[in-house]
Amino acid sequence: MNNLITLNKISKSFITSKKINVLKKISFKFSLGNMYSIVGPSGSGKSTLLNILSLIDKPSSGFISFNGNNVNFLNSSTNDRIRAEKIGIVYQQNNLLPDFTALENIYLAKLSLINNKKKAVEAAKNIIKKMGLIDRINHYPSELSGGETQRVAIARALINKPQIILADEPTGSLDQTTAKEVFNVLYKLKNSNRIIIYATHNRYFANKADCKLEMVDGNIKTINARIK
Repeated sequence: MNNLITLNKISKSFITSKKINVLKKISFKFSLGNMYSIVGPSGSGKSTLLNILSLIDKPSSGFISFNGNNVNFLNSSTNDRIRAEKIGIVYQQNNLLPDFTALENIYLAKLSLINNKKKAVEAAKNIIKKMGLIDRINHYPSELSGGETQRVAIARALINKPQIILADEPTGSLDQTTAKEVFNVLYKLKNSNRIIIYATHNRYFANKADCKLEMVDGNIKTINARIK
């Protein structure tokens, strides 16, 4: 089994009026070709864990490795490059730039890797066509439905062909019918050279994963796994 991501005793604490331990010595291995769902109540640490996996946040202790190489959280430029090349992120509130069209929101992500606008635009058009939104490329986020904006967000996350897709409640703000449509788009992205990890409160979507993980007291436990 190819373990692309390894967490070794990852802990994360926040200091407010007191110290809050959100993650407590989590050790886990994520393998290529699989989808993982993360469940648990609000405040259980799902988003915190995804932020560490995306290298946006750093753990208070422990380490994370990709392909056996430990991440140096002090090297922000290298981590920014890893994130741009290897990781696609989908948020619940899509985080699209409101003053840019659907096409622009997507190809700008490509320009973070290549300094060639023509190629970036071409790649963006190809992927937005696969999302069934070719007739919406010149529309602004405010002119799109909730399902359409999430499809654009997924397209943006995919533009650099990431090995890792992280999604934080990607269907949480959608009605059930639209949520299923968007989730099916995400589900079809699974392949043998990719990991998909998503947090959800929806039991139906959680059970679609190869491995369902529950956040319990700052750690994770496998509560349903079909991985062989």
